[in-house]
Amino acid sequence: MTGSPRPVAADPVSAHPAARRFPLGSLAYAALVAVAVFLAATTPFSGYVLNILMQAATYAIAVIGLTVVLGLCGQINLAQAAFFGIGAYAVGLGTVDLGISFWLCLPIGLVLALILGAVLGASTLRLGGHYLAMVTISFQQILTLIMINWIPVTHGPDGVPNIKRPGLFADGQSYLALCVFVLAAVAYAVWRMPKTRLGRAMRAVRDNELAAGVTGIDIYRTKVMAFAIGALLAGLGGGLFAGSFTYISPDQFSFAESVVFLTMALLGGVGSPVGAVIGTGLLILIPEWLRFLKEIPGLYLAIYGLAVILIVVFMPEGIWGFLGDQVKRLRPRRPAPPRAQDLTLTQDAASAAPVLEVEGLSKHFGGLKAVDEVSFTVTRGGIHALIGPNGSGKTTTLNVLSGLYTPTGGRVRLNGQDITRFAPHQRAAAGLGRTFQNIRLFRSMSALENVVIGAERPGNGIVAHDRASLEARARAALAFVGLESRADEPISSFSYGHQRLVEIARALAGNPVLLLLDEPAAGLNSSEKNALTVLLRRMAAKGLTILIIDHDMTLVSDVASHITVLNFGRRIADGVTATVLREPAVIEAYLGQESTEGPSVGLKTDLAPA
Repeated sequence: MTGSPRPVAADPVSAHPAARRFPLGSLAYAALVAVAVFLAATTPFSGYVLNILMQAATYAIAVIGLTVVLGLCGQINLAQAAFFGIGAYAVGLGTVDLGISFWLCLPIGLVLALILGAVLGASTLRLGGHYLAMVTISFQQILTLIMINWIPVTHGPDGVPNIKRPGLFADGQSYLALCVFVLAAVAYAVWRMPKTRLGRAMRAVRDNELAAGVTGIDIYRTKVMAFAIGALLAGLGGGLFAGSFTYISPDQFSFAESVVFLTMALLGGVGSPVGAVIGTGLLILIPEWLRFLKEIPGLYLAIYGLAVILIVVFMPEGIWGFLGDQVKRLRPRRPAPPRAQDLTLTQDAASAAPVLEVEGLSKHFGGLKAVDEVSFTVTRGGIHALIGPNGSGKTTTLNVLSGLYTPTGGRVRLNGQDITRFAPHQRAAAGLGRTFQNIRLFRSMSALENVVIGAERPGNGIVAHDRASLEARARAALAFVGLESRADEPISSFSYGHQRLVEIARALAGNPVLLLLDEPAAGLNSSEKNALTVLLRRMAAKGLTILIIDHDMTLVSDVASHITVLNFGRRIADGVTATVLREPAVIEAYLGQESTEGPSVGLKTDLAPA
């Protein structure tokens, strides 16, 4: 497949750290942190400046939590101040009312924030979108009311004074050093997170949930973990905040503060902890820089608001997103990796048992029977085609087989295992691979990162944390489809035909038992279709079993050894390709009338509308 459009840079989220490490390396970062902690501990700041710096450090930790839940996983959270308050009140009430050590109260607050974040996420993340935002706002408001009205416990509007700091960090300078150290550690961990399996799963869920599910990612679990981690970091920031000012009150953890946290994240760049630190620093420092204008009513707020609007309008990816793009253009290319190994597809060729058994499969949408008691068997090895006119139920059948739809009736067995009630990620773990008619790739990632996610399929035989093996497998899959040389390019720089190949490579990297291809030739020109035909034959030659849907009858008749035909949701033919294409019922389904002239009448060409 051809096409060589101008490369486009990947977005900031994918560029860190998947495409680069820290500019000076981890050791240099550790040295910079040590210098920052030393300066925080020894520089004679005034009490006012100390308060500003401690507020910035503790707020930044909470905002980095939004980098995880919103920047990496794409889930909105407007209750970050509530989790911030949970950590703060755990430290405040524990040290003041119960006399517990700060070092015990802080982890208690973290556990509470983690549990409540996980519970809130588990109960609401299936909603998504504006419904999720509304639920988090409600949680924020409920917690604020509890802080205000549960006076015997929370002290009500009067707040909690005289919060105790730990003995080693009793003075402001040393406590600021502690906050800076914790901030640096949290920022480093979140910076590295996109390179982990969990981080890649979060980014995949953010970019395309359907594709994430069929590659083996548990979408719901990933969202809950992101939400819980975000809440945990907010609780950590809140606990340190309570020690910073030794006083807390409910108004410090209201919904308005959640909006401030979100603004900080968006302003600096929600895709990176560096952006979170930049946004937090600016929104805390800008008001201080404009203090001299407070004597003029309204002018201070007008300039403050205008500055925020201008940054958001002209830097939609945030300040760090904008700066990151400029830095990437100056970064030298990485050295070429060693030549990829040959792709291996481990198949149980010796087994005579069928790969897929479909019995009486049905899917009804109200009174519409999209799939009506369809049965067929896919034998091991070779290519099996599922064809039929538009509206015959082919894609619906594939969606039921891959778990995107719950069947109304029937049974599906893969390799002898009943997967009828499995979720998409469970079917992927059982060995089911899938591509889509409308290409579903992870748009913020490079081609290699897309295929690595496919290689991480549970049950693939590769250790999840073995980065070298995962990348080697992904490069082998890209080499198999002819795109190894472009592995590190962002997916947005690929032509439509090459994006199709990347999607196929992602499925192959998972070493599936059965690969479902949903109209892979859709949108391809004639030369690309010829190349696809060759590729499908090479895949089958490696022993891979393929179930393909396509309207291009030339492609189907060239590659498929067995065909099942659907019409109006029911099976009307099943058998060897040459025989099925001559059956009167099949010809009538496509042409609208019976014919006895065989496939030369039209079933070898694109008669069925695409």
